[in-house]
Amino acid sequence: MAAELLSWKVSVLAKDFSIALLLDFYGELLTEKQHEFLEYYYNEDLSLAEIASNEGITRQGVRDAIKRAESALCNMEERLQLAARFGDMKAGLEDIMRSAEEVHEQNKRCGLSREINEAAARISATAERLIHA
Repeated sequence: MAAELLSWKVSVLAKDFSIALLLDFYGELLTEKQHEFLEYYYNEDLSLAEIASNEGITRQGVRDAIKRAESALCNMEERLQLAARFGDMKAGLEDIMRSAEEVHEQNKRCGLSREINEAAARISATAERLIHA
């Protein structure tokens, strides 16, 4: 029972995180109200009741708007794959940074070429800059 509850909580957190990530990528393509409701719900952690009270509509109306917005975000990602490509690119850049560090360490052990160290440092710096751009 506890394992099932933990699994459910992890699943909910992962979904919440993925919607928040998709909101970062595609939020400006939603209607103003959809964007606002998702911001309130996922980023400001307001409840459906709190959003409904603030907006002067029913809790069910808020829930429906959020579900439609979530569906729109998922459809955009399914078609465009921007968030997935971003994740792949970030993972690739992190791998490049690790490989550049391995080259630097191997160079220190086997010969200490200044040119190799400088090239490895440039590769690492470029990958780091792209990850945080």
